[in-house]
Amino acid sequence: MAWAFLIIAGICEVAGVIFMKLATERKGWSTKLLLIANFTVSFYFLSLAMKDLPMGTAYAIWTGIGTAGSALIGIFLFKESADWRRLLFLSCILCGAVGLKIVS
Repeated sequence: MAWAFLIIAGICEVAGVIFMKLATERKGWSTKLLLIANFTVSFYFLSLAMKDLPMGTAYAIWTGIGTAGSALIGIFLFKESADWRRLLFLSCILCGAVGLKIVS
């Protein structure tokens, strides 16, 4: 279950970043509350994953999911640059996360 908790934590982190972007563009409390809720759930599931996974592995995977996921969402939803160098380094992050999963 630790890996499932870690994936949920990563997805909630990406959702939190999306709501952070939206909160900077919109007025009102709804996006800010969703931002706080997603990061809270993300930290909770990360803490559950760390009960069974090494701290370094769990944190690296969690930040990798958040970094790569946020960059991809930025490309697809917010029309950010999809330069080949950016995609190359995103693939390096994903390879590192997969490598940590294999050796853990």
